[in-house]
Amino acid sequence: MTRTPIVFFFGGVSSEHEVSCLTAAGVLSALDETRFEAYGVGIDRQGCWHRYTAAEIRALKVNDGAFPSVDASGRAALLYRGTNGEVTLATIDGDTLRDKVRVEVAFPLLHGPFGEDGTIQGYFEMLGLRYVGAGVAASALGIDKHLSKLAFEAAGLQVAPYIWFTARDWANDAASLSARASALGYPLYVKPARGGSSVGITRVTREDALEAAVAVALEHDPKVVIEAGFVNAREVECGVMGGRHGGPVRVTRPAEIVMHVKDGFYDFEAKYVSDSQAELQVPADLSAEIEARVCEAAAAAFTALGGEGLSRVDSFVLPDGTVALNEANTLPGFTQISMFPRTWMETGLSYSEIISDLIDQALERPLGLR
Repeated sequence: MTRTPIVFFFGGVSSEHEVSCLTAAGVLSALDETRFEAYGVGIDRQGCWHRYTAAEIRALKVNDGAFPSVDASGRAALLYRGTNGEVTLATIDGDTLRDKVRVEVAFPLLHGPFGEDGTIQGYFEMLGLRYVGAGVAASALGIDKHLSKLAFEAAGLQVAPYIWFTARDWANDAASLSARASALGYPLYVKPARGGSSVGITRVTREDALEAAVAVALEHDPKVVIEAGFVNAREVECGVMGGRHGGPVRVTRPAEIVMHVKDGFYDFEAKYVSDSQAELQVPADLSAEIEARVCEAAAAAFTALGGEGLSRVDSFVLPDGTVALNEANTLPGFTQISMFPRTWMETGLSYSEIISDLIDQALERPLGLR
């Protein structure tokens, strides 16, 4: 049987570089090699592209506490569209292109800016190459915590009270912005507007800590969102995938993040380093009525962004049973223990079947405007 050639992208210039490498290793380890032929492009921290084999990607792992990264000395890679319309992956060797292979689908496994935000999706669109996941506009909306909230509110979905501002706004009038943030009520969560894996996020419980928290967020993004924290809320997440053959959006049962640290939040360490700070309950212990509300909100959020392929939608269940949207991650963590695949595995799909489903969705979508 002829296998479909897939090119996987991972690494990238964002602060989630290492997480992306782990995601790529997990996905390549579970890929159905009877159906798909894998090729890799690792993007180093400077944004340079490097050719990787499937075996090299599968070998990426945490060693003695050190996270993996793309080797900046590796073979340079190029993805281009030929005059015959075919898209080719090649290794750059001086003035010569070597090891050229035709590819039919791109599978971006990039987290954060310059990968999850519509930038590389736009390149795939220009090449005329099918790809896994959300399109340009949905990716750009999904990664921006301010713009996604506008989309959710327009769809009638509840979000936490928030303000947003740029680095210039903060430099010009920090006092006024601090006052507006404090008026939301503490605790507050200060976030880079376009980040993930909780990198750069600070939980703030008093006004005199706000300035330092904003400084941390601005290290990662010149745009900041400050949200009011919900008291005694439960944090739940659903895996969402696009429908098949024109069918409806598919949503998993919700899973819950249960913190074991008082007043803690699900930060980078809790997600990827420490196994004592939080517990993931899959599925969440919710009543049938509240579970239905959470799933309905997740599907509505996916649709509001114009989502395709996959997303992990994060919500809060408030003490009165109300569901408030947090965010929708259009390229969520995808290791075998990450929340997105875990929720789908609980639904009955294997890790390998989830990957195949996403590639099949990409193959079903037409090229051009859709």
